Formats: sequence, C-alpha cells, structure tokens
Amino acid sequence: MIYLRKAVLTDLPEIVSILTEAKSFLKKSGSDQWQGQYPALADIENDMAKNQAYVLVVNDKVAAYSAVITGEEPAYTEITDGKWSNDSLDYVTIHRIAFSDQYRGQQLTRFLFSTIFSLMNSRDYHDFRVDTHEMNQVMQHVFEREGFIRRGFVFIEGKRIAYQLELD
Repeated sequence: MIYLRKAVLTDLPEIVSILTEAKSFLKKSGSDQWQGQYPALADIENDMAKNQAYVLVVNDKVAAYSAVITGEEPAYTEITDGKWSNDSLDYVTIHRIAFSDQYRGQQLTRFLFSTIFSLMNSRDYHDFRVDTHEMNQVMQHVFEREGFIRRGFVFIEGKRIAYQLELD
C-alpha cells in the first residue's frame, strides 16, 4: 500500500535518515545542493509546526519526505532569465523532496506528485512551483516528466532552476 500523509513527530528519525541519504546521493552525483546544514532538523520541525510536512508511506515504511507550502514563497518573488506564467501569489510550492535510498528509482515521484496535485487541486490550488540545482539532473528529469515547465532561475542557497505547472 502506498499513500501520502502528514508527517508526525515520530517520523522525525526516518525523515532525518532520508535527508542524510539524499545529501549523500546529491554529493555522489556531483551536486553541491544540500551539502551544508540545509535541510536541517529545524526545517522539518518548522514544516511540521506549519502543517506542511508530508511523508510518502510504502508498505508501512516512510519512503519519502516533502514540504507542501501554500501561498507566496519569498525566494520565488524574484525570478531571472525568465518569468512565471502569472503574477499570482497564491500557489503551491513543493520543497525538500527526498526519497530513501531503498525507494529511489522506483518512480514513486509520480505517485507523490499526483497525490499532492489531487490534494491541493481539491483545495482550489492549480499553480505548482518547484526548483532544483543545475547539477540535479534527476530532479530536472522528474519535474519535466511530470509536466513542469522551466521558467527561469531563483536563488535559494545559490542559483536554482525554477519550474511551474498549472492544472486546469
């Protein structure tokens, strides 16, 4: 069984482990993304406090973590070498997407995104935005496969490729 649910405090050890594995994966791929303190335990606790922390559960195990944030993402206000398709400040940002090594490569991002889209679409959100490092070829492929369009660059711990998807 695979499902998405809000993260709870007892998930913290698994989430921290997943983030540690993701940092290692990024480093091995040649990216300097997530090679500092970010994302840290405090970021996850903040996500939980704001009710925006989610885990993907596969057969009763936490397989992935993501923050799903509604409203304006201040880091997305300024975009260079392109522009968002609209000026709305009421959109969904999906941050801190990380999978356990055990579940990486199983195309579970399809389920993660479709579930987030359905959940947020039911709340009248139709505009989704994400970003990734220029060296993170895996996430670029995932975003483009899911229908996100490259819009330009934003700056979050350095230059990041910004993507947007609008649903009907």
